[in-house]
Amino acid sequence: MNKPTKGKLLVVDDDDAFRESMELEFTDRGYHVISAADSATALGLAAVHRPNFAVIDMRLEGERGLEVLKDLIERLPGLRAVMLTGYGSIATAIEAIKIGARHYLTKPCDPDALEEAFHKDEGDPTVDVPDAPPSLAKHEREYIEYVLAGTGGNISEAARRLGLHRQSLQRKLRKYPPRK
Repeated sequence: MNKPTKGKLLVVDDDDAFRESMELEFTDRGYHVISAADSATALGLAAVHRPNFAVIDMRLEGERGLEVLKDLIERLPGLRAVMLTGYGSIATAIEAIKIGARHYLTKPCDPDALEEAFHKDEGDPTVDVPDAPPSLAKHEREYIEYVLAGTGGNISEAARRLGLHRQSLQRKLRKYPPRK
């Protein structure tokens, strides 16, 4: 006997482990979960399954999550989408909301907050705003770590993708992570 679901959820993320954990978490919460690692698969699955909700990563392998969001919203105007990112910026948050995202959250993200975000129709004016933005050094370090993770730890390939000499990247990696 099939138990009723809370709706269909499309998870679009190129990180296999993250995508699988989202599938398990939201299946346990009563959603019918479908997932994709790229835009072509996401759009195909959306056309067939017509999800009610979507979680879309801002950065996909060689693609922009904002483009995926735009295409999904055009095809499914009632879709309640949430953008996720490990490297948020005000500009991308504003753009995601303009395109039609219900919310914009940073990774790691609490599943309760994510589920709550699906149902938001208004912003929260009581949300805490940090006194000072993160330093440029902190953003640089996080981006280097993101690129390095995307290469499976291959420093030579990460240096190539970053447009740095290998030795320069190694020097940057030897430094302590910047203070908050």
